[in-house]
Amino acid sequence: MSAERRQRLVTELAARGVAGLLVTTAENVRYLSGFSGSNGALLVPADGDAVLFTDGRYRDQAAAEAPDLLVEVGRDLLGGAARRMRSDGPWALETHTLSVDDHRQLSELASVPLVPGARLVEGLREIKDDREIESLRTACAISTDALTWLLDQPLTGLTERQIARRLEFRMLETGAEAIAFSTIVAAGENTAIPHHQPTDRPLDLGDLLKVDFGARVDGYHADCTRTMVVGSADAWQRDVHAAVRDSQAAGVRACTDGTTLAEIDRVSRSSLDVAGWLDRFTTGLGHGVGLLIHEDPFISAAHAGRLAPRTVLTVEPGIYVPGRGGVRIEDTVLVTSAPGQPDVLTQMTTDLLEIS
Repeated sequence: MSAERRQRLVTELAARGVAGLLVTTAENVRYLSGFSGSNGALLVPADGDAVLFTDGRYRDQAAAEAPDLLVEVGRDLLGGAARRMRSDGPWALETHTLSVDDHRQLSELASVPLVPGARLVEGLREIKDDREIESLRTACAISTDALTWLLDQPLTGLTERQIARRLEFRMLETGAEAIAFSTIVAAGENTAIPHHQPTDRPLDLGDLLKVDFGARVDGYHADCTRTMVVGSADAWQRDVHAAVRDSQAAGVRACTDGTTLAEIDRVSRSSLDVAGWLDRFTTGLGHGVGLLIHEDPFISAAHAGRLAPRTVLTVEPGIYVPGRGGVRIEDTVLVTSAPGQPDVLTQMTTDLLEIS
């Protein structure tokens, strides 16, 4: 699978007229080689064999995870890569993540012209292959199953931190290799804070409960948010939840082959505007998901891109009223080639649940 991905990159490099790409972003190294260690670089020439560079701590791991690659072990990864850059054209660097010091070092060591190669691999990563989709599907299933289990337990009186830890443990217990990101559990007025971190505030009758969470499987992240109410929902809570649910459903329906990212943003925001809540939507609408929890593509009015089949992204509108509360609903969605049929990977009801 990694070899197929590298071949796609080589095709792109040849089209751009560069001799190769030095890959230094950890997720891109993993995507193209299979190597998941914390210190690695990958040299991908347009007309030759790729070379993986790492240090002695990862000698065995590199051999196991990237058996089809030549592995060079040493302390000076950039120096080793620079020495292997042939002088038959410019070489591209991942300038969007490379530090100034590392760029200076490469400029001094390399005997070839160096040019920006920002986000080349990120563009390839937008389109998921079968293995990636299966990992994402599994991560999403573990996540929603865990939340379903959690909501069957009595939660009133537990703190936000306690609820978060129970959910995380359940995901780890049922197959997650790790949590995808720091779990957000917010109760009552804290639900108005988009990225609230759990505290010792206890859950009480009448509270909104917002849970933004996910499992990680094979390096791939799930992302899901649901907002519930403890006890019987009042009219205000129902109104806000219904507005977010309609907006989110409109955005999900728009996640089809060929739709622009700007159009997805427009339909979701228009729904909130009609409901009278657009001024309380203060965050982005969604983002790609994969080896990173936030990756290309990002949904916004300014994004010129269009969706293609096998893109996986989130749709997550919200309404946030400071001091009172808020609602967010989020799903991880797979774009398919079937007209009008996006595949929602986080399969769980978006109805307003009343829990105990």
